[in-house]
Amino acid sequence: MRSAFDFAPFRRSTVGFDRLFDMLENNTFGQGQENYPPFDLIKLGDNDYRIELAVAGFKPDEIDITAQQNVLLVTGRKKEEAEEKGNNYIYRGIANRSFERRFALADHIQVKGADMKDGLLSIELVREIPEAMKPKKINIGGSERDSRSAIGSSDQTASRQTVDAEASNA
Repeated sequence: MRSAFDFAPFRRSTVGFDRLFDMLENNTFGQGQENYPPFDLIKLGDNDYRIELAVAGFKPDEIDITAQQNVLLVTGRKKEEAEEKGNNYIYRGIANRSFERRFALADHIQVKGADMKDGLLSIELVREIPEAMKPKKINIGGSERDSRSAIGSSDQTASRQTVDAEASNA
């Protein structure tokens, strides 16, 4: 189902947000998505996150975590046991079904690790921005230009050369 909102003006003036606009237009998240297993998304710091999934009844070897490009896939496959070793259930309220849960990850989000304790699967995430992507301060007049300097030597910045030239002419 398409969204009633037109994102065309935003698409024209932004670069690299195509995936976000596609998600908003197609409205794939939130509609028709299964709610099993329930999860919490926790922000631990500026660049640290944790996803906690309630996976009661699953063993660590029955859960698979796969990190692909911008997608974290958590699947659980319950091993078929022969009628639970002779147990005759009157009521079975603990979900025993397989699941597949997908999480969309932003760029530069990496999975640090996962742990399972007391029926909760905790997946640690961290945003690691590469050095090439971090903001850099650019100094004005800080580059060395031997042949282009119109005033004096190139050992000084252009503004310093101008001040020195004005002082010597005065």
